[in-house]
Amino acid sequence: MAPEFGQKEETKTVKISTKTHVMPSKKLGRRECQLVTFDLPYLAFYYNQKLLFYRGSDFGDMVGKLKDGLGVVLEDFYQLAGKLGKDEEGVFRVEFDDDMEGVEVVEAFAEGIEVADLTVEEGTVALKELIPYNGILNLEGQRSPLLAIQPDLNLMPKKICPVDLSPHNGRKSLLTKLKDGLALGCAFNHAVLDGTSTWHFMSSWAELCRGASSVSVSPFLDRTKARNTRVKLDLSLPPDPQSASSNGDAKPAPQLRERIFRFSEAAIDKIKSKLNSHTPSSDSSKPFSTFQSLSVHIWRHVTLARELKPEDYTVFTVFADCRKRVEPPMPESYFGNLIQAVFTVTAAGLLTANPPEFGATMIQKAIDMHNAKTIDERNKEWESSPKIFQFKDAGVNCVAVGSSPRFKVYEVDFGWGKPESVRSGSNNRFDGMVYLYQGKSGGRGIDVEISLEAGTMERLEKDKDFLLEV
Repeated sequence: MAPEFGQKEETKTVKISTKTHVMPSKKLGRRECQLVTFDLPYLAFYYNQKLLFYRGSDFGDMVGKLKDGLGVVLEDFYQLAGKLGKDEEGVFRVEFDDDMEGVEVVEAFAEGIEVADLTVEEGTVALKELIPYNGILNLEGQRSPLLAIQPDLNLMPKKICPVDLSPHNGRKSLLTKLKDGLALGCAFNHAVLDGTSTWHFMSSWAELCRGASSVSVSPFLDRTKARNTRVKLDLSLPPDPQSASSNGDAKPAPQLRERIFRFSEAAIDKIKSKLNSHTPSSDSSKPFSTFQSLSVHIWRHVTLARELKPEDYTVFTVFADCRKRVEPPMPESYFGNLIQAVFTVTAAGLLTANPPEFGATMIQKAIDMHNAKTIDERNKEWESSPKIFQFKDAGVNCVAVGSSPRFKVYEVDFGWGKPESVRSGSNNRFDGMVYLYQGKSGGRGIDVEISLEAGTMERLEKDKDFLLEV
């Protein structure tokens, strides 16, 4: 079980070496882009964090290529070098100007730790120290960069030395030198982009670092083509986290554990084929997809591990990509948020007592029904009475799936090979948060990164039917 910050005796220290700022390589002038209904609900989420580990020995050369490539890729993805602002009517927007500070890249050392130490299945406290903007709301993007990157250079085997990641230091990116490689920690403002846009940016950055003269697919930047309703939000910045006092009467948050479960191609095929074999041949419904099959597998077994009462409700939430669902459809290269949460609710007893196809059918129908009409109605309802949710408002006894195994995260090669591991940070995690990534070995394997209360996780780890142990 991963220790809490500052509770472990043998820990590592992130030692900052240098901080620089990166702007687009060319002057672009003043640019503005209105945030739309798909973006605004995420202002009260935290920065979305990603962490990639690479093997390599020439840290200086690696960082140099990353910075050079970053300057070029920001010519197309310049919004990430800007800030959040409001127009004269109070509508949020992304603002960019050549005089802004741009993306701050922090170089750090962690030479006392190896890549293998960080690719374990269990979450570790060291991971948190390798990614910027822990606990920083997207709303802070009004005074902080929208992208932060860090590479660490020196994790020494000493007591943890906390690193100031407050929004006022402008940190955007962490590049950390490990004993045998590099940790690339990124924090993206989730009010500005979703997972599809995140990995479009990362893959474009990587191809430029490999020598391409330009990105192969330019981002589609006009968000108003997807939704052009102007929504005024009266939101103010939260107190400075450095000066906010703690509430001693607050109920302590449940202790969570983070763990990766790696499902091989054979395991995925077994789950999917078993589920579809129970569907009568005369049934007109379409087969269950890989996503639906794995989702109901996770949902049912997490529900069992929680030991809920039969009458307790449980919720499955997926953040569906709406690019091909809206009318007119948007290109895959649409840059921004074009996702909506799709909810499926049932009683725990019904979910676990019935065969898996019961829950899978509910998930399938909820996703299929989320069409252009449903999306438009959801947007109109929100626009008439805007509600800013927190990341943990996904539902009671929830299993919420973010990310997607469709994202080619292990193809983000900057010129020194594929990443050894890809992880999410500690932000936006709660009991039941799940991130799905493609398996490192490729093919149909899927890595399931999940956060659960400690007791629930312990029971899930012993569930052979979940793990597919013989």
